[in-house]
Amino acid sequence: MIAQTKVSLDRIVSFLRLDDLQSDVIERLPRGSSDTAIEIIDGNFCWDLSSSSATLKDINLKVQQGMRVAVCGTVGIADLFVTFGFNLNMLQMWVIWNLCELENKIISVERMFQHTCIASEPTLVIEESQPDHSWPSHGEVDFHGLQVRYAPHLPLVLRGLTCTFPGEMKTGIVGRIGSGKSTLIQELFQIVELAAGQIMIDGINISVLGLPDLRSRLSIIPHDPTMFEGTVRSNLEPLEEYTDEKIREALDKCQLGDEVRKKEGKLDSTVSENGENWSVGQRQLVCLGRVLLKKSKVLVLEEATASVDTATDNLIQRTLKQHFSNCTVITIAHRITSVLDSDMVLLLNNGLIEEHDSPTRLLENKSSSFAQLVVEYTVRANSSFGK
Repeated sequence: MIAQTKVSLDRIVSFLRLDDLQSDVIERLPRGSSDTAIEIIDGNFCWDLSSSSATLKDINLKVQQGMRVAVCGTVGIADLFVTFGFNLNMLQMWVIWNLCELENKIISVERMFQHTCIASEPTLVIEESQPDHSWPSHGEVDFHGLQVRYAPHLPLVLRGLTCTFPGEMKTGIVGRIGSGKSTLIQELFQIVELAAGQIMIDGINISVLGLPDLRSRLSIIPHDPTMFEGTVRSNLEPLEEYTDEKIREALDKCQLGDEVRKKEGKLDSTVSENGENWSVGQRQLVCLGRVLLKKSKVLVLEEATASVDTATDNLIQRTLKQHFSNCTVITIAHRITSVLDSDMVLLLNNGLIEEHDSPTRLLENKSSSFAQLVVEYTVRANSSFGK
């Protein structure tokens, strides 16, 4: 049977699937048309995967959407190959699309599986071990046999550390990078799970406390000052537990009172995301204002003055001496001079205690590691000043 028709790409397939062609569905290609006319006479029709086009003997047929094509010839094996050829092209696209979708979905499954392998945090509130409202009253922190690693397959970062930070005294923690200073503070806030050992604050094992009960009784001024989008008031006191008078008093103590009063909104002045409309020094003073407002018995300074100028550093040190004299202050020192006025100094080396004594006695011993660190810091500081 000889057939001649004018069809679009999406009609060729359905046309060639007809068992019998009726003469009333035949249309003739206009003479002089620029579209394609193909004559098939018992030809072998195949599909070229490399060019994604139909091939008849040595002739490539490329059919585009909306293109008018006239197919003439014996409707036999040729129609089967044309049909499968077009179907194969669409099938390839469908398979590739589904493979991409499958890969995306498998990533989600992988993330879900990873989360199922993470150990759950302890219960937030443990009724039977909630501490008294006055805890901690003295602020003595005792570390006993601490062993810490960040993953089961990793080596120990703290290796059996045992020491006591006396209550209402200032203790400075020093050591080279990787000695375990920050890890010790993370353990105090129960951020990393202990491999062995225990931490006692005023005689209570902190591992039996709910995390909110523990962390709400401690204060910290971090290395990177953190502010949130909102207002000055919400950044100082997000839980709305203190009056505006108390907030203003805390701002005056950290030398930010005049700066806030100059702003149009006062305590309701806008704070952009990450506190970008405040300088780094001002952000650090806001963190100081938080701890002044809360006035916890145990205060941690995690290299709090590392990113501020000397004037701001001196201001923070004076404020701490004045308002936290009866608190336990634990300082991780970036500038070694910031711990020289501490009551005790703890020198860590590779997760172990190398020295633990008053800075005066350690400096008197010229061969002590702490004395050598002070000399190194002084030489570097003088060298930088000379340049």
